Amino acid sequence: QVQLVESGGGLVQTGGSLRLSCAASGLDFRNYGMGWFRQAPGKERDFVAAIRWNAGSSYYGDSVKGRFTVSRDNAKNTVYLQMNSLTPEDTAVYYCAAGRVITSTIRDGRAYNYWGQGTQVTVSS
Repeated sequence: QVQLVESGGGLVQTGGSLRLSCAASGLDFRNYGMGWFRQAPGKERDFVAAIRWNAGSSYYGDSVKGRFTVSRDNAKNTVYLQMNSLTPEDTAVYYCAAGRVITSTIRDGRAYNYWGQGTQVTVSS
């Protein structure tokens, strides 16, 4: 059974930082691209960041470029999202996802097979 478990969310002030983690089990982690998505209340789910299976390439949504960094440790079956310079607009539930994605699909949530339960990130002004 595949499980993705996010952690590291919480409440932070504007300008602060958080590091999210997503621990995967039940799949051959090295063979999966990993993505981060977020959904704010009343809004659609948005692509945040993703990293290819070999960490050779990473991708970011326009609103987080230069502030967020995605990384992975295949030895630990874990993907990370370092979030800096947070603003209230970053407030959302953050989800990690695993999928056999390619460059053309890595930003599309429909291309991912497995999802975590989400972790809340709240940025106060």
